[in-house]
Amino acid sequence: MKKHEYIKWSFLLLFVVMFVLPFFSEEGYSILKHTTSELGGQNTKNSFIMNISFILLGLSSIIEGGIYLKGFLMHRVLLILFGLSLIGAGVFSHMPIYDGPYSQREDYYHSIASSLTGFTFTMFAISSAFIERTKKRRVIAVSVAILGIILSLLMIYLNEYAGLWQRLIFISSFTWIIYFLNGMKKKT
Repeated sequence: MKKHEYIKWSFLLLFVVMFVLPFFSEEGYSILKHTTSELGGQNTKNSFIMNISFILLGLSSIIEGGIYLKGFLMHRVLLILFGLSLIGAGVFSHMPIYDGPYSQREDYYHSIASSLTGFTFTMFAISSAFIERTKKRRVIAVSVAILGIILSLLMIYLNEYAGLWQRLIFISSFTWIIYFLNGMKKKT
């Protein structure tokens, strides 16, 4: 079977967008302070680029989960929910970083989608430890889930660096997902 790499290429796009788009966004946008959701916020310059990145990453998660997790229904469902929530975060935009009119309902839906993204990722990583073949891979799966939780808490309690913490969440999470799926590819 040909090895698909949709997540790898979608993540590479997201990585570039997370670090380059801020230079083409709103004046005063800070990579350290502002999240990627704010980069895709309502009435934010070039926000569609960030939101398309979320949507592509969600679609690629669903596609590759369908390909490589055929024998693992719960994991497949969790990765599909994770992908759908990423798509939701791209479809519904965060409020803008500056005062101005915006849709509170859309921001609310974005918040739900973002929260669901974090929750489903954590559940997916922890549950993946049960299907990994080696102790090392199981420890890595649980560790990345714990790291995601810690970084999410840092976003709340040290929110002046929320942008940094969230970028670290994306980098660690998708690096691990690619690692995990590469292990599953070897099983197919």
